[in-house]
Amino acid sequence: MDRLPDVAEALRGAARRFGTPLVVTDVAALDAAAAEVRAAFPDPWLRLFSVKANDVGAIVRLVAARGFGANVVSRGEWAVVRRAGVEDSDVTYEGIGKSDADLRAALASVHAGAPIRWLAIESGDEARALVRLARRRADGGRLDVLFRLNPAVTPETDHRLAVGAAASKFGMTETELTEAVRVVARSPGLRARGIHLHVGSQLGAIDAFRDGVRRALALLALLRGGDPDFDTLDVGGGFPVVPPDETAPGPERFAREIGPLIEALPADRRPARLAIEPGRALVARAGLLVARVLHVRVRDGRQVVLDAGMTELIRPALYGGRHPVLALTSLGRAVVPAAIGPRHAPTHVEGPICESTDHLGSHPLPPLRRGDLVVIRDAGAYAASLASTYNGRPRPPQVLLEPDGRLVLARRRGSLSGLG
Repeated sequence: MDRLPDVAEALRGAARRFGTPLVVTDVAALDAAAAEVRAAFPDPWLRLFSVKANDVGAIVRLVAARGFGANVVSRGEWAVVRRAGVEDSDVTYEGIGKSDADLRAALASVHAGAPIRWLAIESGDEARALVRLARRRADGGRLDVLFRLNPAVTPETDHRLAVGAAASKFGMTETELTEAVRVVARSPGLRARGIHLHVGSQLGAIDAFRDGVRRALALLALLRGGDPDFDTLDVGGGFPVVPPDETAPGPERFAREIGPLIEALPADRRPARLAIEPGRALVARAGLLVARVLHVRVRDGRQVVLDAGMTELIRPALYGGRHPVLALTSLGRAVVPAAIGPRHAPTHVEGPICESTDHLGSHPLPPLRRGDLVVIRDAGAYAASLASTYNGRPRPPQVLLEPDGRLVLARRRGSLSGLG
């Protein structure tokens, strides 16, 4: 169900109260997305929110309260989830660029008596560095380690999001992974625990995902034959969120592929523990970026310039992400954002940043003037976490729209004094 017409007045009220640009998170929409993922991947699946999709502490807290742990890729994200109340036992740590300091922090969690659930490593170099650091702290306790497989598939997505492709910088080949497992398994402070996989983001079909999971399961079964503790498969995320005029498989469709693949394995070679790491699928639809019109003019058709752009939502400029833009007011009067009437015309929507790539696409919009409000949809993922203060722009406020209609300030607008 499209909730936008129902929340339009709340968005206009948020703009009056907090100014623009601002991001409103519709908690009811987040609830619906979390319920869909839980239904597709029920217990005992481990559900881990990929924090890189949205690192606003209030959002992390909301997602955690709905049955999700946290997957982080840096000590900064780890600090965010700790402040949000997520226990280290519900945190998994991955990321391609881990330094010795990052590896030491993961090991320190073990020796502090509150170990993270696991650390996923990316290469033989990282495996050897982790072993070296673990030997220095061999005072009891073990850190569980997963190994990221590059499945060498052809993901059905933009090439810039195809992290499971063979040429990608992410993960290890089967040979590299097997050697990394051997290196880690000999260390007294570490336990080789399983395989981590992520095929890509915004997957438009399930074929590459299915092939990647099949390859990971085959390798896991082989390695588990020599080590019963090697029992975990994390299949990552990648569940797509697309504009209303497009279709894509939902979480349930991806989940349906996994059972038969597991059942084809001998019982003693199957993974005992399964995990997913959705990010976008949980938060994208819930995020609504409200902006105000600054200019309206003719440039190869009608053009509007907004007070929100790539500093608040970089996906269109970074890799061509599509986000519907709809009017909340037209010539100063409230309008229904989902309705397209005879006065709508194709409109080039531009951001305010001094870059020609700060372009939000062409959208059917009614007549607009300076001061009118628009909403940019599906802005809950890779917006706040990729935002910047480029051009000296403070970050926008983050506001929660509660199911009862209340507007709650989750993070205040950045200040000019906080720049530089």
